[in-house]
Amino acid sequence: MANINIKLVKSLNGRIAAHKATAAALGLRKIGDTTVQPDNAATRGKIAQIGYLLQVTEEQ
Repeated sequence: MANINIKLVKSLNGRIAAHKATAAALGLRKIGDTTVQPDNAATRGKIAQIGYLLQVTEEQ
């Protein structure tokens, strides 16, 4: 199964609570934090919600 590298590149300050909660669910707390998540529908949905805050790369 493929994985996705996710990096938080914009601040969570001033964002709506739901977007902060989504970032926390991905394990992202501050700018520069990175996480590796499985490539599935749940992860893709989280990325779709807060994609404007993230840099996403796919592992092979």
